[in-house]
Amino acid sequence: MTLKMNLLSVALLASMSAAAMAPAVAAEAAAPSADPYVAPKIKHEKYGDMKVVVPLTDPALVGMKLRNINNMLGALKTWGGKADIRVVMYAAGVAWLKNPDAKEKEMLDKLRGEGVHFEVCNNSLQEQNINFHSLYGVMDADIVPSGFAEVAFLQNRKHFAVEPAK
Repeated sequence: MTLKMNLLSVALLASMSAAAMAPAVAAEAAAPSADPYVAPKIKHEKYGDMKVVVPLTDPALVGMKLRNINNMLGALKTWGGKADIRVVMYAAGVAWLKNPDAKEKEMLDKLRGEGVHFEVCNNSLQEQNINFHSLYGVMDADIVPSGFAEVAFLQNRKHFAVEPAK
């Protein structure tokens, strides 16, 4: 019985100690690093030519996906390569083009200027009763019959689907 009580006391003290330290550990994890970024000496072969399709169905992911594409283009410039990038918007991914914020407009214009193609699903336009003329920068040539089918079509033509997670 004494051994059991001693083990319980040790366990209780350990849990109390961990609970007391938790706020300090959380604060330390949330605090910015005291050490600034130091660029590593990366060695990497040339990326070469790539074909990528990025499905966009969730407006909450727009900023992240546009940054990912921009970062990819920067890496290709640095490490040697070119890309044929298609962003296919369908389902809920279409409507955000009605009112993109200034930062999104700037990034869209930049990426379009660098050759990224933004394609919009006609099925989604019909289902959501959206006039494509009300979408930022969208023209007739940007409309595809089906966004979902377009992703598969492009994959069949050796475009790799890149679907970054949240």
